[in-house]
Amino acid sequence: MKRRDFIQLSGMGIGGMMMIPVLGHAVSPESFLDSGVDVAVKKRLADAALNAAKSKGATYTDVRIGRYLNQYVITREDKVQNIVNTESYGVGVRVIADGCWGFAAIVDAKTEKDTARAAEEAVAIARANARLMKSPVILAPQKGFGEVSWKAPIGRNAFEVPIQEKVDLLLGVNDAALKNGANYVNSILFMVNEQKYFASSDGSYIDQDVHRMWPIFAVTCIDPKTGKFETRQSLSAPMGMGYDYLQTNPADKITGITTRYNKGYDMLEDVVAAAQQAKEKLSAKSVEAGKYDLVLDPSHLWLTIHESVGHPLELDRVLGYEANFAGTSFATLDKLKSGNFNYGSPQVTLYADKTREGSLGAVGWDDEGVKTKRWDLVKDGTLVNYEAIRDQVHILGENESHGCCYADSWSSVQFQRMPNVSLAPGKEPLSVKEMIKDVKKGIYIIGDGSFSIDQQRYNFQFGGQLFYEIKDGEITGMLKDVAYQSNTQEFWNSCVKICDERDFRLGGSFFDGKGQPEQVSAVSHGSSTARFNGVNVINTARKI
Repeated sequence: MKRRDFIQLSGMGIGGMMMIPVLGHAVSPESFLDSGVDVAVKKRLADAALNAAKSKGATYTDVRIGRYLNQYVITREDKVQNIVNTESYGVGVRVIADGCWGFAAIVDAKTEKDTARAAEEAVAIARANARLMKSPVILAPQKGFGEVSWKAPIGRNAFEVPIQEKVDLLLGVNDAALKNGANYVNSILFMVNEQKYFASSDGSYIDQDVHRMWPIFAVTCIDPKTGKFETRQSLSAPMGMGYDYLQTNPADKITGITTRYNKGYDMLEDVVAAAQQAKEKLSAKSVEAGKYDLVLDPSHLWLTIHESVGHPLELDRVLGYEANFAGTSFATLDKLKSGNFNYGSPQVTLYADKTREGSLGAVGWDDEGVKTKRWDLVKDGTLVNYEAIRDQVHILGENESHGCCYADSWSSVQFQRMPNVSLAPGKEPLSVKEMIKDVKKGIYIIGDGSFSIDQQRYNFQFGGQLFYEIKDGEITGMLKDVAYQSNTQEFWNSCVKICDERDFRLGGSFFDGKGQPEQVSAVSHGSSTARFNGVNVINTARKI
């Protein structure tokens, strides 16, 4: 990616959260129509690696054969700035020998000799590593599943859609923004297809086809008199869906504010609203700092969940094994062992789920062959569990992996990654209008914005896209320069109401970074609109 393109993406709020991965070599879009390596061939390649590793003394082996397709279509105003098509194919082999992990990978593996050689190298690396090992790897038991498969339930494969159709959509979105008052507009389609085959010495042969996509834009409006400008980014959620995600969908109207469900996304409708709202932001009232009751839309709340719940409950962060991207975690093991650590109010149940259809993290099995599932992290306000994989769960006194292991490429070592983490909806019927009607002094926040969080995932600050003042149960107008500050416990304990299942929607991160060397993953976070009372709000306007 060119520096100019990355700066442009940073301006859209993406670059501050991740680096765009461009994996593999450039290809023509027509190559995406190739079905790839046959499953029977993959099994032969995998068996060659499994047998070679066993003959060299490995006590456990898994083999991942991956084909990764990426397509990014990037536009600005009436021009196509870039179209990126990449394909990556190879094999990664992970083993345990002499009680220690070893890993080796080979690009474009075509023969059994290729995969066998990678397995032998992995065993040699494990034995070399074992000389420095303090304690042997302890793997949770895992049954084999035989030959099974899983495919994302997509309606239309985005990689089969002609480039011209995608370009026409984005340029149409840009044109609609300009006609409705925007001075500048960028729009992008991100599309990913992971074709992953997993085999292990436990007896699993798992073939999976994963699809993800993210339509995004940013509009900018400039005041010609002052030169000041405001932006509004798209409210789309990245989803584990096909091109059929881009369709007109039902919408709730709340005093002119549109909130979307994840059944589909109307990019044209959203960009027209965005242009109008960016203009409105130019004349919006600057917020007065103070305590407010916050009504947080799922398009905003997903990011707060991600940073203050998803990351601090990764067990490797808790243990101090992982400290990249904002440090370790305040939620240490002693807090779980106490059995009564207060994470939030009794209304707050936060759960992990790798099975929800259409979510970014949905798969049938994780990248070490564990069947995916749902489990609670915080139950009725109390910390009850973490996110852990096969070589970690014994630390928790458990004997079954949570099924949240992932690698972003065949060439990367799989490790513990955040599953979908969501806030459970309220149990009693409650609409957003009903939630707002008894708010005396509040702010309704839609869309994610800038954020910061400390090295223990505790103290934080979050912005947003749109801010509406609430007075005596009514939305009275738009605000700007809004950010709220809190700490994880204080914030989740201020949660007093959550709308019911009817309002539940997913947001998420398409490129979530972790590890060193860095890997990226995609993860969804769902919630219904929720209310948090007495939160500290600051004014972010720069004083000159």
